[in-house]
Amino acid sequence: MEGRISKVSGPAVVASNMHDAHMYDMVKVGHLGLVGEIVRLDEDKATIQVYEDTSGIGIGEPVLNTGNALLVELGPGLLTSIYDGIQRPLHDIANASGDFIGRGIYIPGLPREKKWSFKPTVKPGTHLTGGDILGTIQETPAFTHKIMLPPDMEGTVSEIKEGEFTVEETIGHLETGEALHLMQTWPSRLGRPYAEKLGSNVPMITGQRILDTLFPVTDGGTAIVPGGFGTGKTVVEHTLAKFANTDIIIYVGCGERGNEMTELIYEFPKLEDPRTGLPLMNRTVLIANTSNMPVAAREASIYTGITMAEYYRDMGYKVGILADSTSRWAEALREMSSRLAEMPGEEGYPPYLATKLANYYERSGRVVCLGSDKRVGSVTVISAISPPGGDFSEPVTQASMRVAGALWALDASLAHARHFPAINWKRSYSLYYEHLKDWFKENVSEDWFEVREEAMALLQREAELQEVAQLVGVDALPDPERLIMEIGRCLREDYLRQSAFHEVDCFCKPSKQYEMLKIILLYHKACQEGLEKGISLEKMLKHPIRAELARLKEVPDDRFDAVISDLTKRIQSELGE
Repeated sequence: MEGRISKVSGPAVVASNMHDAHMYDMVKVGHLGLVGEIVRLDEDKATIQVYEDTSGIGIGEPVLNTGNALLVELGPGLLTSIYDGIQRPLHDIANASGDFIGRGIYIPGLPREKKWSFKPTVKPGTHLTGGDILGTIQETPAFTHKIMLPPDMEGTVSEIKEGEFTVEETIGHLETGEALHLMQTWPSRLGRPYAEKLGSNVPMITGQRILDTLFPVTDGGTAIVPGGFGTGKTVVEHTLAKFANTDIIIYVGCGERGNEMTELIYEFPKLEDPRTGLPLMNRTVLIANTSNMPVAAREASIYTGITMAEYYRDMGYKVGILADSTSRWAEALREMSSRLAEMPGEEGYPPYLATKLANYYERSGRVVCLGSDKRVGSVTVISAISPPGGDFSEPVTQASMRVAGALWALDASLAHARHFPAINWKRSYSLYYEHLKDWFKENVSEDWFEVREEAMALLQREAELQEVAQLVGVDALPDPERLIMEIGRCLREDYLRQSAFHEVDCFCKPSKQYEMLKIILLYHKACQEGLEKGISLEKMLKHPIRAELARLKEVPDDRFDAVISDLTKRIQSELGE
């Protein structure tokens, strides 16, 4: 039975005569068939948030309930694609409607005509449960796509075929008669099931010294990157997309400026994957929902992205989902909430903001996947936040800090001083470090924790001395304290500062991070011993070794061990003379 529009308020539409409707059903609104989702039910009236521009929609136009939730199409063809917030492929829309998205246009998320070469890994007579692997497809030159039995299916294979298939063609049957396809669908707001959630004791290696050494995030963890305008949130996320040790990247441009997203769309296909030498897009999905696109679709975009992330997780891959930014997503929630005349919370955000954020972050994790073969996959969630004026006390940042495991706090003063990544080491933290101690001890060095703690203590002491120096001047400080200030500057400028565009410095592996940090501390110890022997601090600081420490981060990996060995010997032999 068709409903009829009785009220229109921007993206919020009220339809009457919706007797059989359910919460979060997808509907087609008006003569144009605009895509919408039911968000409130009151007797026979349904309130719908419409994912497209409602200009020109009139009272009395029909509303058709599809009876399904907002479904994400999952299968081969996701990688290299660029979607809007409700999984409509933007390239195909551009071909169909020009430079602007036509209203009411529907194009499936996965290409229907393209054939994929499917190789089954099961035989007739094999009993399967949800999540079992049916076969494989080489989706891109660098990525093998595993075709899985949907989580809610179970049965014995009666027929399975090898060959070229589209995502809609039948590749086999179960004995119950159910057909098997390359594609499956899943409601975006419902987390995909798994067999077991594992502990967080393996790091996601980012190649960024300040993150891996001081504020690491686990594989399957959550991190937030709050910062004001111009502090480098987007560059941090681009760097993570390129260098983090994940198999798949889902990048959600949620409410960002159109020109920034356009630049990303043009640049990403040109980026080279350092692991394979192939385009980075071969293992990336982009979801672009810019600030000038309908606000309701912005709210849906992060659910679309994380559903895709969970799908690749279920294959046994490591997935990173980068949302830029959840502040814009929260603003979409606020606008829809006001349209629905809900009681506002702090700063006008809906009272359920914290709950929605928690539900999103809780879909991260490292899990044992469904299926008879034990596969481990993970979803690591990293979200940029754009607090107005860089104010971390605003509701989105505070609600995110309560549920995220790591805070990488960007600082405008550091950015203005050209210190990148502009992460403030005094405000940032990681709740995961205690869980990762054993991993770093086993895989990097036994004294990793002690070296890291010593460096943190020096940075803290330097910050205290800076306050004193502002009152009395650096020259008034005794030599041991002036030395601490110099070592702190060395740690900040030569270790924590890192260029995302330098061919060597853009990525620093953990063993190199450790050796760099250890030799800076060795230099500090040698200078302390020199002071005890009566050697002038100025003489030691003017020694060429100080300049060579500053250039360590630019030494290529193949020469690094030799340079470190030589520097170590010279520090021990020359500084004390």
